[in-house]
Amino acid sequence: MNFSRALSAIFLLGVLSLGGCASGDWRTASRASAGIAPDPATTEEAVLIVFGADTWGWRGWFAIHTWIAAKRSGEKTYTVYDVVGWRARNGQPVMQIAQDIPDRYWFGERPRVIKQYRGAGVDKLITEVDKAAQDYTWKNTYTAFPGPNSNTFIAWIAKRVPELELSLPLSAFGSGYVD
Repeated sequence: MNFSRALSAIFLLGVLSLGGCASGDWRTASRASAGIAPDPATTEEAVLIVFGADTWGWRGWFAIHTWIAAKRSGEKTYTVYDVVGWRARNGQPVMQIAQDIPDRYWFGERPRVIKQYRGAGVDKLITEVDKAAQDYTWKNTYTAFPGPNSNTFIAWIAKRVPELELSLPLSAFGSGYVD
């Protein structure tokens, strides 16, 4: 190995050992609302948003975590549909459907909107998304790569609800796991 390659390898190992872009500890990283989703207390219309955020640590250089947040017409809270692998460590299903903050920072990483739907017809879309989520095959199974993972879950829903017209970005590793 020549000197230049050796130096490059040492530099790359050093960068990777720093843990990536995220600083601090994931346990204390922000999980607050990013203020992106419409306030359900003042928004009467139905809203469905597909979010993505860089994963925590060095994986965030090339991979995202995705989830769906939805509120039906007149509802005052959002329902969040997501898959998180570490739930399995506590004996819980990795898939969760729960009332929650729709646009939480993903452990310090600001979420971004991948696709958003508002108004007429969205209540029906939410019903279809919920049905697809309920039928998800891998509710208790998680594998970061190649899947099933959080992106597999959103791709599963998108395939079963073609009206979403949802294409996940290439950084949504695991989205290709769906048959």
